[in-house]
Amino acid sequence: MKIISDIFKMQRTADDLRASGKKIALVPTMGYLHEGHLSLVDEAKKNADVVVLSIYVNPSQFAPHEDLSTYPRDFARDSKLAEARGVDIIFAPEDKVMYPEKELVFVETEEVSHILEGEFRPTHFKGVASVVAKLFNIVKPHVAVFGQKDAQQAFIIRRMVSDLNFDVSMIVAPIVREEDGLALSSRNVYLSEENRKEATVLYRSLNLAQQIVRDGERQFTRVRSEMLRHITAESQGKIDYISFVNPDTFTRVEEAGALKRVLALLAARFGRTRLIDNMFLEVSHK
Repeated sequence: MKIISDIFKMQRTADDLRASGKKIALVPTMGYLHEGHLSLVDEAKKNADVVVLSIYVNPSQFAPHEDLSTYPRDFARDSKLAEARGVDIIFAPEDKVMYPEKELVFVETEEVSHILEGEFRPTHFKGVASVVAKLFNIVKPHVAVFGQKDAQQAFIIRRMVSDLNFDVSMIVAPIVREEDGLALSSRNVYLSEENRKEATVLYRSLNLAQQIVRDGERQFTRVRSEMLRHITAESQGKIDYISFVNPDTFTRVEEAGALKRVLALLAARFGRTRLIDNMFLEVSHK
């Protein structure tokens, strides 16, 4: 496994791989790898000859009050996990390489970037879309693999690829969960033992929503109320939002209409740790 930190070396390597007929897959991460990240590597290996995993804690997607300085990092551990899983190249640049001078150009998305996560993290998706565009130009992948846990991010990147005509195919892999249902996240390490137990209520509330919708409920205000009741009854979690969107457009929906499935998303805080989760709900049309 190679480790590359220089942009031009990564670009030359990508050019050489492409010239030799190799198909490149990119798995973008901020490191502190867990099984969720590694499942993306597995998916990448199915769809390419060479897997490049990027490890970069991108400062432009963090607001001043967020956890940039304390975000968990362990490059030695990450390298061992990546190599054992079959990663061919780790691209791990430093800030001075990715942002050598004050940035003047960003990728900014309309509408979808201002709802849900965008309401609580107004500059977040501008930073995400911009750094992913940079990674696409540096790694030059044929395919890029993202996780469904960050559903809004995945939707925005997919639209960026489409709207800006990036020559990249995009794969969104399923959420990986602990045995008790908690979605894997690098930030789970922040949770106290008590918070960790309480946080499983998010997955249970999503399953509750699925059951209610399968039973024929078509008004999502009622589904939201039941989820809220469940979460507040079983935890001290502070909910930022519970929302339902059309997965094809990411527009909010309050009733099922003709939709066959709806994406339920939520965000909540347990202690000082903010977690997100989501689930596709299959709508009953009995």
